[in-house]
Amino acid sequence: MATRSISLLALAALLAPRCVQVALAATADDWRGRSIYQVLTDRFALPEGADTSACKVEDQTWCGGTWNTIRENLDYIQDAGFTALWISPVNQNYDGERSAYGDAYHGYWIKDISKLNDRFGTADDLKALSDELHKRDMYLMVDVVVNNVMATSTDPDFSQYYFKDKDQYHPYCGIEWGNSTSEQDCWLGDEKVPLPDLDTRNADVISGYQSWVKELVQTYSIDGLRIDAAKHVNIDFWSDFCKAAGVFCIGEVFGGDNVDALAQYQGPLDSVLNFNMYTALMSAFKIPGDLDVTKITNTLDESKEKFKDITVLGNFLENQDLPRWHNQSVDPQSLYNAMTYTFMSSGIPIVYYGQEQYFSGVGDPYNREPLWQSNYEKTIAYNLTATLNKFRNHLVSTTDWATQDMTVLTTSKYGIGFTKGEVITVLTNIGSPAQNGTQIAVKSPYGPSYAMTDVLTCQQWVTSSEGMLDVEYTAGGKPVILVPEKLLSGSGLCGQDSNLSGNSRSQDSNDGAVNVVSRLYATLLSAVLIFVAWPW
Repeated sequence: MATRSISLLALAALLAPRCVQVALAATADDWRGRSIYQVLTDRFALPEGADTSACKVEDQTWCGGTWNTIRENLDYIQDAGFTALWISPVNQNYDGERSAYGDAYHGYWIKDISKLNDRFGTADDLKALSDELHKRDMYLMVDVVVNNVMATSTDPDFSQYYFKDKDQYHPYCGIEWGNSTSEQDCWLGDEKVPLPDLDTRNADVISGYQSWVKELVQTYSIDGLRIDAAKHVNIDFWSDFCKAAGVFCIGEVFGGDNVDALAQYQGPLDSVLNFNMYTALMSAFKIPGDLDVTKITNTLDESKEKFKDITVLGNFLENQDLPRWHNQSVDPQSLYNAMTYTFMSSGIPIVYYGQEQYFSGVGDPYNREPLWQSNYEKTIAYNLTATLNKFRNHLVSTTDWATQDMTVLTTSKYGIGFTKGEVITVLTNIGSPAQNGTQIAVKSPYGPSYAMTDVLTCQQWVTSSEGMLDVEYTAGGKPVILVPEKLLSGSGLCGQDSNLSGNSRSQDSNDGAVNVVSRLYATLLSAVLIFVAWPW
């Protein structure tokens, strides 16, 4: 047996493409350098020839988006530089008579998790979307709902669900907010649309969920999971669940500015959505608003102390449960500055579809607009997103920027300056109007007369005799990203040639084939190792 083992392993090594790293799952390290575009499957794109004017968000019903229509329109996402796609839950949803809150177009009203949502397509359609993303060297993240199912009464027929025993659910009770036991054991929703709460301490539920998620990830080659309502499940459930999944897990722990409440989940989960920093960014940049920049620095300092790794936290400005940024802030420059923070600070940037189109829905269901009604325009916000992604992707592929520390250089009532690696970012909250005499003075880590380039305008900057950088706002409050020119080499930005082979659609078409070979080899190697380990 020893001789056969060596021969098989040697064969696997010979078959391995030398340029390919074998990885059976995408880890937090793999995701750290990614940027994520989030879509609601029903609202991203329509089949060709469909009526683009028919979808009204207030109707709270299906508008016709599918996994196939996402796949057919991936250029829009990839051209903006994103390297990962997060889609809404793929599992079977409630599809009966219209509920008090409409239909399950969003995908979060789970019925039977072992089945797919046929409103969005077939198993082959989902596999085709996954395959196409991987050909483009992009990751697939799928939203999963573990905490609950959906019902239309507080005494539902449990036989319709994957877990069919009433004893596998907590008894009905309304949540007492602020009481963690109640938040974990009682039911989300209300008496009109209750969401029966699974008992995730039940041994059969634990093993059932682990078997299900392992099969889901493997069947559809999923690279990461976004976990809905993570704080409503007992925290000790998550470690083994994510281990069974074998991929990056980022959880929704809905909250405000309580860092402790979120930080406790990093460990059981790989990461969480950074609601703490979202709250701070709203406080610092929203116009009208507090314009309190200290909220950013205080949150950052506390996060560094209490989180295990802030470089994999999910940075965002919008999602399907929150009012759109443009609904809360009247000035587009506030969006551009806050958005630049999410890309250039520590963490994984996440953009909810429509942010780049200035969508302005106030909240559910109005923040779930159909993207096709924007005509997929290349707006200023879209182009800024593309530039930020292009620069960030370049840094990730050529340096260890993604893991480098982030340090605040200066704060004032007008904004903040910080460095990460060799990049200096200066952001302001003054808005669009020109403000003569207003400036942010940043003490750079560089010496006098040091030349730098603003990535967003390609203008040249030079530090003063004291190594200072003075950012003035005579042209309004635009974000500034300064970098030594050497760091732009190969980026394709500011007149530089591009040698980045990661996510551009103009890259060698062989890249997609190499990615497929990588996955085939990983499968082969896995089979070889199983064969070797088998007790013959």
